[in-house]
Amino acid sequence: MKIFDDRAARVLLTSVLFGLGLLFLWMAWRTIIAFIFAIFFAYLLEAPICAMQRRLRLSRGISIAAAYVALFLLIGALLALAAPRVMRDTATFVHQLPSLTENLKSGQIAYQVGGQRGWSVETQQRLQSFIVSHRDEIIGISSGFLSRAAVLAKNSWWLLLIPILAVFFLKDGPTMGRDLIESVRGARNRRAVSFAASEMSEMLGHYIRAQLLLAVLAMFVLTLALWIFRMPYAFVLGPAAGALEFIPVVGPIIGGALVLGVGFLANYTHLLWVLLFLLLWRGTQDYVNSPKIMGGKLEMHPLAVLFGVLAGAEVAGVIGVFLSVPVLAALRILWRTWRMLKSSPDEAAADIVRVA
Repeated sequence: MKIFDDRAARVLLTSVLFGLGLLFLWMAWRTIIAFIFAIFFAYLLEAPICAMQRRLRLSRGISIAAAYVALFLLIGALLALAAPRVMRDTATFVHQLPSLTENLKSGQIAYQVGGQRGWSVETQQRLQSFIVSHRDEIIGISSGFLSRAAVLAKNSWWLLLIPILAVFFLKDGPTMGRDLIESVRGARNRRAVSFAASEMSEMLGHYIRAQLLLAVLAMFVLTLALWIFRMPYAFVLGPAAGALEFIPVVGPIIGGALVLGVGFLANYTHLLWVLLFLLLWRGTQDYVNSPKIMGGKLEMHPLAVLFGVLAGAEVAGVIGVFLSVPVLAALRILWRTWRMLKSSPDEAAADIVRVA
């Protein structure tokens, strides 16, 4: 008598292989993330590379090399222009960070801020009492943030792999895509896979370029505004808060809190004006810039985006937040492709032509 029949054995084998696959993904998550971001980097450069191939009649290899040279020259020029001021503000902030932290721990920041703003003695005392009573929570949040930043900086060496890996995706990506499509059985299935791959490629390329453009725009506007407001460490806070715009939903909130928190600790006197500007800028980004730059390519409801961001944060932290939007958009494309396959051949062909 058999203990397992053939069907049970197949189910058990599939479950074991699936579990081993999840274990591998968990153990090699850093390498997998590096490959994912290399794909994103490749999508970022794909449009200018294709433009050079089409307009200048260059080979793909020469176009890839030219795109890398132009990108690194642009980054080098920006660093040459902004690095001295950024490094000076960073050194000043790092030097004054211990005294700012000590003032926060002791609650003396309440008297410094309240005295300059004309608060009553009772208000200053209540604020100091609140800070002292919640000192452990404040220190815990600050220490956790700094420790995570230190771990991220320590493990940031793998970021150097991203441009190197992206070269292989740029060079052999079209060939790998064609091989994947040709490996699918059936002309109808191949058309569906080709449609899904084309939709995902267009969506990812547009999403990465749009997010980068929004982040660069935020870095420039925030830095300029904080410099006009004479905000301390403007050339550190502006680029940092702008770069966080690259992370959907959560990034702008963290960036705004960072600007206001440092301004409060530095006893900045025009913090209310900065808050009003940040709220105005948030509205401009969300309701003017983002719709024009992002467009309707993702075709996702804001509630679905919010759900994906929160779920991604629970699963994989900051990286999960960033990946949540393209993952949800990819799942939508796969769902639509699957529905097309389930429909009749004529309806599926009509749907593919209509969407394309």
